[in-house]
Amino acid sequence: MCGVIGIVSQSAVNYAIYEALTVVQHRGQDAAGMVTCDDLRVHLRKDSGLVRDVFRSRHMAQLLGNVGIGHVRYPTAGSDSKAEAQPLYVNSPYGIALGHNGNLTNAAALSDELFQEDLRQLNTNSDSEVLLNVFAHELRESIGTSRLQLEPDDIFRAVGRVYKRCHGAFAVVAMIVGYGLVAFRDANGIRPLILGEKPDTGHKSVLIASESVALDVLGYSSLGDIRAGEAVFVDLNGNIHRKICSERSSLSPCIFEYVYLARPDSIIDDVAVYKSRLRMGEKLGHRLLEKWPGHDIETVIPVPDTSRTCALQLANVIGVKYREGFIKNRYIGRTFIMPGQAERRRSVKQKLNAIDLEFRGKNVLLVDDSIVRGTTSQQIIQMAREAGARNVYFASAAPPVKYPNVYGIDMPVAGELVANNRSTDQVCHQIGADWLIYQELGDLVDAVREGNPSIETFDSSCFDGNYVTGDVTWDYLTALERQRNDATRSDRRNELDSTEPSVIH
Repeated sequence: MCGVIGIVSQSAVNYAIYEALTVVQHRGQDAAGMVTCDDLRVHLRKDSGLVRDVFRSRHMAQLLGNVGIGHVRYPTAGSDSKAEAQPLYVNSPYGIALGHNGNLTNAAALSDELFQEDLRQLNTNSDSEVLLNVFAHELRESIGTSRLQLEPDDIFRAVGRVYKRCHGAFAVVAMIVGYGLVAFRDANGIRPLILGEKPDTGHKSVLIASESVALDVLGYSSLGDIRAGEAVFVDLNGNIHRKICSERSSLSPCIFEYVYLARPDSIIDDVAVYKSRLRMGEKLGHRLLEKWPGHDIETVIPVPDTSRTCALQLANVIGVKYREGFIKNRYIGRTFIMPGQAERRRSVKQKLNAIDLEFRGKNVLLVDDSIVRGTTSQQIIQMAREAGARNVYFASAAPPVKYPNVYGIDMPVAGELVANNRSTDQVCHQIGADWLIYQELGDLVDAVREGNPSIETFDSSCFDGNYVTGDVTWDYLTALERQRNDATRSDRRNELDSTEPSVIH
């Protein structure tokens, strides 16, 4: 899960990209970057940290140009150093900068192909660098050696070849120096990407973003989502060229976007995230009444922030008071995307504080969007007990997370998932609740699909183990577990921090 932004305008884009990046900051807090193009000169700034910390006034003054892309990074495999912050850049052909949201499932094989067959050298372990070099190679092949001028059909041919070679999830925005922006979305549309425009001094300014909220904030009107398997080329005058470039495409968006990842004010694939979360709460409330009609719940309390909408509607359905019982420190990042378990544990304590009077002597139902590792749930339940709750019940707006996610969410290791090989009662005991209820997967799918009935399938692999790309094997998952578990990643991060020189921008 990362956030990508691209803008073509007739005026400077640096501050617009900056503002858009702050709006999608929730999609990644590990690193941020921006690249702009002024005529044929490229300007790049990227580093570890939040958008507000990476870009100072002196950096913004240097990011000249009317076209550019931005990225906020969320730490998954291959993103442990400053060098792997995005956008990434290669100087041939033309000069290409690329930002990527998702994860390639065949990155290792592609890396070998690039070196041995395409004669391209990689400098990091990032699958995004693999994707950049595949695109650059295929673009070079598409235009041939007989001419230099680039046409939209050249780009679409190159993207079509990328689809044939790259497997997994990818929502991409790339800048081609001297020509404009290219964006494309994998053949399953797992990760979101939306297109917008607005008038700009006689031309059009075009914005490509991970979420529609970036369009809203900057005053762009939506042209709709980039479709599964579709490529979009925006030239320097704001003219938009679109084409389905994948031989086979079928929209299967990640359902976890609606549960947790996206902002509630975003619309993804014509589904309003806020409305989908209301429906999740409604369905979960009805399920609670079926399973426990004589419940003794006195208060429903959300775990801030993403569960508020669901919790409010659940409380309405079961006829119980909704109360805010936790105050959130807004200067602490999202614990789910913290890079290690120890850091996540510390952050929960720093992030939330209980309001004692909402808990003292009461039977409370805590509602969260999901239970992944169980770390946050366990600590929050303990906080509720320390605040004086008589009984602490727990409701998850999502089904049990039992399987690794391989499409760009930090759920790679089955052994780190509290619901893996555990029953609901066992998870309840593990997190210390007095009673636990999960959303049914069918209800979750219905809650989201109601916003757009044309979506036939979702990627719900972390709940049911069905991987929509069809290429995920147990050998792959085993190798990924060795690479991505918290202990391995922590050791690698410490090694990089102690040995790697600073990156010069």
